[in-house]
Amino acid sequence: MSILIKPIITEKATNNSELFNRYTFVVDKKANKLEIKSAVEAAYGVSISSVKTLNYPIQRNTKFTKKGLVTGIKSGYKKAIVQLAEGESIDFYNNL
Repeated sequence: MSILIKPIITEKATNNSELFNRYTFVVDKKANKLEIKSAVEAAYGVSISSVKTLNYPIQRNTKFTKKGLVTGIKSGYKKAIVQLAEGESIDFYNNL
């Protein structure tokens, strides 16, 4: 089971990483904070001071079109914000 699914690279997440040394990841829904901490430390070789998690629910939407009622679903996910120790950093772009 892979705990880390992908890093989130948005404008807000990049700003947090540059200013506050916080990095954001999409993680497995069943993973807890200790598992997330050990997975990030093993994957990137950094030390972590804190982990914050957020659960996003499934989003359902319906709209009326010429063809009738159309429904859609956006799947839910779990997001982890990882605070690194002072002086540590993660470079996501070194493999490009």
